[in-house]
Order: sequence, then C-alpha cells, then structure tokens
Amino acid sequence: MGNSDRAEAKKEMTVQPGLEGHRQRLRQRFRMDGLAGFHDHEILELLLTFAIPRRDVKPIAKALLASFGSNLAAVFDASAEDLERCPGVGAQAAVLIRLLPRLFDAYQASRWQREQTFTSAADAAGFLSALLGTERNEIFCVLALDSQNRLIAVEKIQEGSVNRTAVFPRLIVEASLRHRATAVILAHNHPGGGAQPSQADRQLTRRLKLLLKDLDIVVHDHIIVAGPNQHYSFAQQGGLE
Repeated sequence: MGNSDRAEAKKEMTVQPGLEGHRQRLRQRFRMDGLAGFHDHEILELLLTFAIPRRDVKPIAKALLASFGSNLAAVFDASAEDLERCPGVGAQAAVLIRLLPRLFDAYQASRWQREQTFTSAADAAGFLSALLGTERNEIFCVLALDSQNRLIAVEKIQEGSVNRTAVFPRLIVEASLRHRATAVILAHNHPGGGAQPSQADRQLTRRLKLLLKDLDIVVHDHIIVAGPNQHYSFAQQGGLE
C-alpha cells in the first residue's frame, strides 16, 4: 500500500468533526417524532448512516435524489446496479436501500396475518392496500372467504395489462370454486392513476356478480387500490346493487 492509499484509508477510518453529532441528532429526531418534518434527503441520509459509517452522507443522499428525479420512491425502486452508479453508494448501501420497501411489504403481510376476518370494506381495503399498494404492475386478485368471512386464500388471477376477455371471468370462477369459497372480494390495482373505476371495471364487476351468484357465491366487494392510501370500494359506493 502506497502513502496515498494509507492516507485515504486513514481518512476513511476517521470520523469527521461534528459528523457523529449530526447523525445522533437525526436519530434523536426520529426517536422523538418519527419522520415528521424530515425532508426526503434527510430520510435517505438517516438510512445511509447505517450502511456508510464514516462519511458525510448528505451529499450522497442529495445525489441519489437528483439522479432519480428528486423522487424518494424512485430511489427505493431503483435497481442495485443503478444505485451503485451513484458516487459513494457501494453494494452494502444499495442492498439496504433496495431492502426497505420489500421489508415494508413483508411487515404488512405479516401484520395482516393476525387479522384474517373481514367485517367491513375498511378491513378488506387495509389488507389489499398492503398487498397491492406498492405493486408496479396491474394485478387482479380474488380473496376467497368462508361463511364467517374468514380468509381462505388470496389468489392472483392475472398480472400486467388485464385482459377482460371471456377467459378472464372463467379464471375467477375457477379460483372461487377451487377454494370452496362461499363469498369473495374482488380486487385490482391502478399503479399509475386514481382509484376511480373505468366503465370496463363496472361492466366486469356486474358480470362476475351474476356468474358467481349462479354458483351461490356472494361478491362482497370489488376494491380498487391506487397506492398505499387510496382505494375505491364498489360496496361502499353502491356499485354492487
């Protein structure tokens, strides 16, 4: 190792004056108030302190936002390869950034395993927001329920551009029968837009309700999810009458 390499290594091992205090203040703010009042770059900065221990990570956090259009979600959705192209972001930091939204998905799925009986549209919407709210592709799924409205199974029927041809309702009917459901909740997401149903959504809902009614299977709801905090319930809006 040459002198310049030794100097650089020594620099990496030395905590910059005031840096540790700044990190502690970020962590204390989070302990006191969560992420309330945090700017996007401060959220990334706090996260990066756990992967990059001895550098000022504020410039790295700002560079990440600049690289992905000043969009926090775009940073978390970026590939590991793209993240590592940003100066200062190594493999460890890239893995941590990629892990966070997937960890949230796993947390939500685990959380809802404790609450598997749906007594209201709000219960179902909360479950489906956790299931579909962060998906990047459109997904149509069926929640199969027993006579006590307990969840039997969740089956994803189709992913991508939903094809509402004759075969699509057949797949939903087959899934409902396969799980011996006495009732179902239909659901799909709108990854790129609002939760309001299209005319095709309304027509499909009416058709499925009639098809399943002939099999003594009740359609309790059709819920459209648009992001983690926005949904439309056909049952709440009178769309199943």
